Amino acid sequence: MLHRLLPILLVCLLPLSSWAQDDLLDMLEEETEEPINYTIATFKGTRLINGHSVENPAPGVLQFMIGHRFGRVNGGAYEFFGLDNATIRLGFDYGVNDRLAVGIGRSSFEKTYDAFAKYKVIRQQTGKRNIPFSLSAVAGMAINTMQWPEPERPNYFSSRLFYTFQALLASKITPGLSVQLTPTLIHRNLVATAADANDVFALGVGGRQKLTGSLTLNAEWFYILPNQIVSPLYGEQVRNTFSIGFDIETGGHVFQLHFTNSRGMAEKFFVTETTGNWLDGDIHFGFNISRVFTIADKHNKPKGEQKSWE
Repeated sequence: MLHRLLPILLVCLLPLSSWAQDDLLDMLEEETEEPINYTIATFKGTRLINGHSVENPAPGVLQFMIGHRFGRVNGGAYEFFGLDNATIRLGFDYGVNDRLAVGIGRSSFEKTYDAFAKYKVIRQQTGKRNIPFSLSAVAGMAINTMQWPEPERPNYFSSRLFYTFQALLASKITPGLSVQLTPTLIHRNLVATAADANDVFALGVGGRQKLTGSLTLNAEWFYILPNQIVSPLYGEQVRNTFSIGFDIETGGHVFQLHFTNSRGMAEKFFVTETTGNWLDGDIHFGFNISRVFTIADKHNKPKGEQKSWE
């Protein structure tokens, strides 16, 4: 009886042996496969200065950010060099997963609310694949909630809306040096005159240089393509925004101290409504303070993924 069952058992066990061998080979391939080393800390914060950086809050982390801009330093001693006047923005950013972040904010300047979504399309990495840059896409909207200056005339809700679309292309060239290009489109539903463009195209350029383990020097410039904004704003010419400052990291906080010729902190303001002239001393001292809170633990990473460059 046994000699009859033996061939049947062998026939049944052969496929199992083959499957076991395949599983073992797969395991060996997984162990020998080169890992993916994602570049981290391209910038210390989710904002370079005014504009977005390619950084997102970690998955499941809520970031609370306070942005503050004082008045122009050329206001002199009477204005306490701008400290008597201030604009503030309060914002919350949340890391939905390792690629997507969303955020909302409210600025005292023109009583503006804003919201955005930022998605990491490509992440800089080495190892299994070598990609020398990161690419994120940002889409945002802002709404001006101030009372209409002329309530007797026809006013439309759509005239309060502004839209932002950006591509963030960044590279961590060395552990201390990072650069970013930010092609930007601002759509304004309402403009001053027919000669002003509803769609304003600009190019942002920025970077950071690490000075110490917790201190970096940052700079940011947004160039508006010509002949798009021709009307003055509050009697002043609209200019390109330039900002320079320092990032200081202290545990769960990041302090950003900077000087800028822009007063507003939403893209609508610092890209299309900056009027300060650096050469005339139209400079605002300001700061950003961020604090993070872990809402959900989403830090489990797929097998084989590692990070590089702290």
